[in-house]
Amino acid sequence: MVTTTGNPQRSADPLGRPASDEYAPYYAAYVSLVPDGEILMLLRDQLAETEALLREFRGDRGDHRYAPEKWSVKEIVGHIADTERIFAYRALRFARNDRTPLPGYEQDDFVRGGNFAARALPEIAGELRSVRMASITLFAGLSEEALVRRGPANNVEFSVRALAWIIAGHERHHARIIRERYL
Repeated sequence: MVTTTGNPQRSADPLGRPASDEYAPYYAAYVSLVPDGEILMLLRDQLAETEALLREFRGDRGDHRYAPEKWSVKEIVGHIADTERIFAYRALRFARNDRTPLPGYEQDDFVRGGNFAARALPEIAGELRSVRMASITLFAGLSEEALVRRGPANNVEFSVRALAWIIAGHERHHARIIRERYL
């Protein structure tokens, strides 16, 4: 099991920043958004930051779109939760040494099918909280060996630990968009 206290005897942190060959080049932008540090603590802290950001959207402001064809704030939060579920599922499969190739997914189809407009933003934010806590629990409970395992998803090899960093970077990316374009 991995803890956030670290072990000075280790030569490399199994939850440390992944190398560029542990994920598809597309995800480098997400990984680069994550500051150095203990990823489990960063995921916890990030959740609190995102929840504070979402409290800025009261009433029907969760339905706001900065342009007609763009997602609403509710849809963005739902997308973050859905994507985290998918990445955490990939991490679980690979950590358990399942190398069955996993498909990609179409994010726009997920958002269209998410029914986010009919739900309150605090409810969707609560769902994101639940998903994040499950992800943290998953990664914290994995052995060092499991964290460095790899598996194929969407025709690319990912390490389990890279998926934790991608989860954090993906949320950071969308939180930045919310701050810059929706507030």
